[in-house]
Amino acid sequence: MLDFKNKVVVVTGGARGIGKVICEEFRKAGAQVCTIDLLENDFFVGDLSRKEDLEAFAAKVIHQFGKVDVLVNNAAPFMTGITEASYEDFEYALKVGVTAPFYLAKLFQPYFGEGAAIVNISSSRAHMSQPETESYTAAKGGISALTHGLAMSLAGQVRVNAISPGWIDTDFTVHEGPDATQHPAGRVGHPLDIAHMVLYLCSDQAGFITGQDILIDGGMTRQMIYHADQGWTLEPKQP
Repeated sequence: MLDFKNKVVVVTGGARGIGKVICEEFRKAGAQVCTIDLLENDFFVGDLSRKEDLEAFAAKVIHQFGKVDVLVNNAAPFMTGITEASYEDFEYALKVGVTAPFYLAKLFQPYFGEGAAIVNISSSRAHMSQPETESYTAAKGGISALTHGLAMSLAGQVRVNAISPGWIDTDFTVHEGPDATQHPAGRVGHPLDIAHMVLYLCSDQAGFITGQDILIDGGMTRQMIYHADQGWTLEPKQP
């Protein structure tokens, strides 16, 4: 197991799903973990879209620990599309998905410890889309671009990488049939697939990796899909 003893780890959206598993794995590795989430948790309940909450959260982390070794921007933005989304819906998604990760990096910049790392949780949806998902897709595209921007600005101080998950079942359901076999890896992903890569990217073993966006999607974005090929069939949209 990677050793994060005496390390201070910040995880946004850490009260459930992928974020909760990331927190659990860091704790197993000896880290002190601080999370912010709208849901009840053991450190800070707050809204990532609110500047005041971000500042209060960062102040609590620094007051209590004096430094940050790892920042994991995991909180998921709101998903809605062009038909139903209001201006406020779209703006909220970008605040949670892009502005908050930027602002937390800025707030913690003077306090990052030696060998510090940031990992941004993006999505395969930053590279491909379904209809009516614009708010989420735009936020994930933004955080993927923010990753290489921060990697350059913080070069020599903090390594910055992103992970783009595909289908991750946060309930650890065992999927069978087409849901599983459509993935070249032969199964749907689970949160540990993401958490293990987060810990690796934040460790000294990944010291030569920065500015990267790593797809963890069971190979889904690498397979070519044509009608009537390999069992894929297009069913035309009904008028």
